[in-house]
Amino acid sequence: MPLKRYKVAPLPFQGQKRNFVKPFVGTLKELSQSQDIKVVVDLFGGSGLLSHTAKRILPGCKVIYNDYDGFSARLRNVERTNELLTDIRALLCDYPKEKRISEAYKSVILARIEKEEKRGFVDYITLSSSLLFSAYYVTNFDELKSSTLYNRVKQNNYDVNAAEYLYGLEVVKCDYLELFNQYKDVTGVLFVVDPPYLTTDTKTYLFDQYWKLSDFLNVINVLDQSNFVFFTSSKSSLIELCEWLNVNHNIKNPFENADLKTHETRLNSDSKYIDMMFTRIIEMQKAS
Repeated sequence: MPLKRYKVAPLPFQGQKRNFVKPFVGTLKELSQSQDIKVVVDLFGGSGLLSHTAKRILPGCKVIYNDYDGFSARLRNVERTNELLTDIRALLCDYPKEKRISEAYKSVILARIEKEEKRGFVDYITLSSSLLFSAYYVTNFDELKSSTLYNRVKQNNYDVNAAEYLYGLEVVKCDYLELFNQYKDVTGVLFVVDPPYLTTDTKTYLFDQYWKLSDFLNVINVLDQSNFVFFTSSKSSLIELCEWLNVNHNIKNPFENADLKTHETRLNSDSKYIDMMFTRIIEMQKAS
């Protein structure tokens, strides 16, 4: 039986690239026809969606998933998460949907979550999507306790077979620069680079502050002589910065002559931004 190909990550994750799965698949198929890709290295693995997709489209390639944020641990504990959500769902069975949870109900829910924490594992990011206002996340009990809770509990359990999502991947956990240096001279390597966007709140990742311009510029150094698929956004102004540095200081723009695919994300009727995917191949042997 062929392995399932996920179009979204099986658990919530801030910033997963589900809107780019289709163009990413198209890019990998195009590259596989003209290039000899041997290794795909996902430097900022996140939810693993890009690594998962690369392995399904290029099954003969070695795919390295940098699980720096511990997503695989969340997958391994999905049954415990389902059990916890089932109990919370029962506690709120007569409570109005999408409404603020009263302090009385909140105390009962927190007691159940605290009991689970004493057992050793609580997936607070997944809980956040069921108990907090949309796009808000917490990472520990104290943060949840101090938050206003809403009855947004998912009505269906998460996929208990989601462990196959990472099947075939080589899962590592290390600093992205360490991983880059390990593979930068490997023949046929393609780097997938999806760092946090500039000024992104990174508390749901293993960063303790905002991702700053200096962090982003360090990533640009990685791209200089690499084959890459790189993700960014119009919110970051990174592309304009690289163009300005090229014109005014003769600093090479790593995105010059790169293939660009975009996706418009509309936040509301008055607000939108453009997600971008750049692909550049500078050195890779032709596929035979």
